[in-house]
Amino acid sequence: MIKKRKAAMMVLLLAAMFLFSAGIASAQEGDEATQSDQNKMLVILGCAIAIGITGISSAIGLALAGSSAIAVTAEKPNLFGKCLVLQVLPMTQSVYGLLTAILLMMGAGLLGGGSDVVVGSLAGMGAVWIGLAVGLTGISAINQGMVASSSISAVGRNPDVAARGIIFTVMPETIAIFGLLVGILLMTGLGLL
Repeated sequence: MIKKRKAAMMVLLLAAMFLFSAGIASAQEGDEATQSDQNKMLVILGCAIAIGITGISSAIGLALAGSSAIAVTAEKPNLFGKCLVLQVLPMTQSVYGLLTAILLMMGAGLLGGGSDVVVGSLAGMGAVWIGLAVGLTGISAINQGMVASSSISAVGRNPDVAARGIIFTVMPETIAIFGLLVGILLMTGLGLL
């Protein structure tokens, strides 16, 4: 299990590095594109990194928790509601990635009709690093899925521990919240918000 998790994290990191290098290469090509358009491509890359890494991590966390939830509800269907709450918690990291992507797109004028917004090179490259920070801290969804899986198993044995299980399951998410907060602060400092 640990080897699979390490392999999954390595794949996520390699995918992020590939996206990063491909974005820089495409931003350096094309003489007809303005510098602002090239920087907007970097913002798009930052969006892709943020939602891509958090989305994959949330999907893994949801799968881990979901397999335990299915096992418990197969034997005790009346625990469906408690298991569902625990099972969906790892999805919040993908919400943070989505929020980051939307804020970056709005700041770069890619949403809301602000196509005349000029994006500087610092903001363009900053968007890539913001996406990476939010994406990497969003990997906590995998660990959150593990804790949720254990909590769901505990609820199957004793339904009265559901609230405690939720508290334990929410703890790994604080790392992703820190990443989102840093991302928002950086967007503000770079003039993207």
